[in-house]
Amino acid sequence: MQNDVVSREEWLEARRALLAKEKEATRLRDSVNAARLALPWVKVDKDYVFETPEGRKSLADLFDGRSQLLIYHFMLGPDWDAGCTGCSFLSDHVDGALPHLNHHDVTWVAVSRAPLDKIAAYKRRMGWKFSWVSSFGSDFNFDYHVSFSPEDLAKDKVFYNFTPMQPADANDELPGLSAFYRNDKGEIFHTYSSYARGPEELIGTLMILDRAPKGRNEDSTMNFVRRHDEYEEAAKAPSCCH
Repeated sequence: MQNDVVSREEWLEARRALLAKEKEATRLRDSVNAARLALPWVKVDKDYVFETPEGRKSLADLFDGRSQLLIYHFMLGPDWDAGCTGCSFLSDHVDGALPHLNHHDVTWVAVSRAPLDKIAAYKRRMGWKFSWVSSFGSDFNFDYHVSFSPEDLAKDKVFYNFTPMQPADANDELPGLSAFYRNDKGEIFHTYSSYARGPEELIGTLMILDRAPKGRNEDSTMNFVRRHDEYEEAAKAPSCCH
C-alpha cells in the first residue's frame, strides 16, 4: 500500500496542517505533565523489604541517596522462565538514561516478584546494568496492583489501571511504573503510577517508528516486538566491499 503521491506544494500544505496538530499535541502533553506534577501524594506507611544483590533493602534504601525514585514493575513472576517481552523492550531503553536520571536526583529500579537468582540470570542474558530487585514474599506488587494471586484471578473483577477489569483480561503479572519521593525527614510518598500503555513514551524505539513511513506497522499493540536476542538475523544489505 502506498499513500497518495502529490506535488511538493501539495505536500507542504498537508505537512503544515499536520504541524498544527503536532503543536496541539505538544501543548496538551505539557498540560498533562503539569497536572501530573500537581497530583496529591500519599504517604507510604508500610514497610517493604526487597532482596537485592547487596542484601535485603527497604524501600527507603532503594532511593540510593536521592530524593526521587522511579520503580518499573517488570513482569517476571516466580514461576516464569523469562521476562515479559514488552517489559524487556522498554528496559532496553533504560541504561543510556541512567547517568542523566541520577544527575537529576532520580533513581531507577526495576522490581519483580521472581527470586533474585532468576532476575540476575535474565539480566545477564539481556546485558542490562540498571538496578533490579526482587519483591518475592512482599506485598509490594499486590499493593501497587501489578501482581494477582490465583484467588484474585478467581474473583469477578480485579483492579488494574485504576479500573475494575475482567480476570480473563488480566494475568498474574502486569506492567506499570510508580514514582516515589523521600523528604529530608525520611518520609516516603507515593506520587504517581501508570499502567498498561501509560509508560509507552519511555520506549524511544516506538517514538522513532512513529516517524518512519510505515509507522509501527503492527496488527495489535507491539505484536512485532521480540526480546532483542530473539530477532532473526536480517538479510544484510549489499555494500561496495562485498
